Amino acid sequence: MFLTITTTGTPERPATDLGFLLHKHPGKAQSFSTSYGTAHVFYPEADDRRCTAALLLEIDPVALVRRGRGKGRGGAPDAALAQYVNDRPYAASSLLAVALSAVFSSAMRGVCNARPEIAGQPLPLRVEVPVLPARGGPELVGRLFEPLGWAVTAEPVALDAEFPEWGDSRYVRLVLESGALTLAEALRHLYVLLPVLDDAKHYWVSSDEVDKLLRAGEGWLPEHPEQKLITSRYLSRRWSLTRQAMERLELVRLAEADDSEIEDIDNAVRAETETEEKPTPLAVQRREAILDALRESGAARVLDLGCGQGQLVQALLKDTRFTEIVGLDVSMRALTIAGRRLKLDRMGERQAARVRLLQGSLAYTDNRLKGYDAAVLSEVIEHLDLPRLPALEYAVFGAARPRTVLVTTPNVEYNVRWESLPAGHARHGDHRFEWTRDEFRAWATAVAERHGYDVALRPVGPEDPEVGPPTQMAMFVMNTAVSNAVKEAKTA
Repeated sequence: MFLTITTTGTPERPATDLGFLLHKHPGKAQSFSTSYGTAHVFYPEADDRRCTAALLLEIDPVALVRRGRGKGRGGAPDAALAQYVNDRPYAASSLLAVALSAVFSSAMRGVCNARPEIAGQPLPLRVEVPVLPARGGPELVGRLFEPLGWAVTAEPVALDAEFPEWGDSRYVRLVLESGALTLAEALRHLYVLLPVLDDAKHYWVSSDEVDKLLRAGEGWLPEHPEQKLITSRYLSRRWSLTRQAMERLELVRLAEADDSEIEDIDNAVRAETETEEKPTPLAVQRREAILDALRESGAARVLDLGCGQGQLVQALLKDTRFTEIVGLDVSMRALTIAGRRLKLDRMGERQAARVRLLQGSLAYTDNRLKGYDAAVLSEVIEHLDLPRLPALEYAVFGAARPRTVLVTTPNVEYNVRWESLPAGHARHGDHRFEWTRDEFRAWATAVAERHGYDVALRPVGPEDPEVGPPTQMAMFVMNTAVSNAVKEAKTA
């Protein structure tokens, strides 16, 4: 199996920077052992104007069979000779994708210790794969790569060049070109899409493949028009894993509606009754209301569930009464931005001991969330489809069971006060619903009754006598009997 990556250079940025990004010196040929053979990395050309890195994967067919590739698609053994002599070792597949991940692991993560300033820079890239299985033909290759910013050339490979009347095989010669992608993005695209096009994997697909897919697909897969096909094929059409991955991707897509974008909307739409003085943004008023409620509750250990880019976590850190703060979000991109906002890499040891950022989904129970004084879900629930709310409810109120839970959500009745918000439109494109005050009260009351909490509703922002406040907050407090039972269970 063979793949090349080529870039061109400028006087300011020589093409041989590719060697720094790949962590492989252009002047050397290197070999790496894999479970299925040997991967070789070398540079057919390397100067300031043009540099090409090649990955050659030599397959050991005996090792391939011994490690379980000797079963056919239906589970029946292949013909004895076919196990050792076939086209598979010579066509790009999941074997090549795994080799990419193993040999260029740092590059795939976007890490470049020698030249960190170039890791995030887009490069003029050309990727060539001489023989690529494409179940779906050249048209599918285009549908997979073009939405990611690639110019795609997928030339069908003839079954036999001497007999063109036999037609084309299911293989293509692939050339990808782009000037708008980083090397890390390019490698992650290849890592996912090579086995997707082959529609086969050489190893057993287990639940950890979902995590691999989401890591490699971060930043592009949630919005890809062929997301369902990619997910299904990558996970070998295992429906339970595909459904799990699709649910998590949907949560990521919703979470990627940046808090900053929501704040811009809050700042842009103003009530007619506001004075001419510069108003306090609704997002700021919301955070202040949450902080006041947390102080009132006496909480010291706080969860920010759906923390986004870390604005609330940052505000909590400024108050020393909050001794432990955990921000949880489904989006690694949001958590990365939160880490930068908080300057975690430069934070003092004592301050750093107070805060953690965790990746996780509120659609599932999570033992890491148990035992905290309070949890906050600020503008979170409206980003979920209504059928998924019971799962979030159980994960927070039934499993994690903090003593106090704060939930904020928009009041849809107030939307008529915003002139710039078209009638019938939600405040944000990712909102799946927006509740009236009665609807929110009914939901909050039912949740409290089911899980042993008392609940009080509070307005956030200027309260209009006719339509109420722009944001509504429910403060759930575990009732005394349940709280005492929980304490006794802990001591026992």
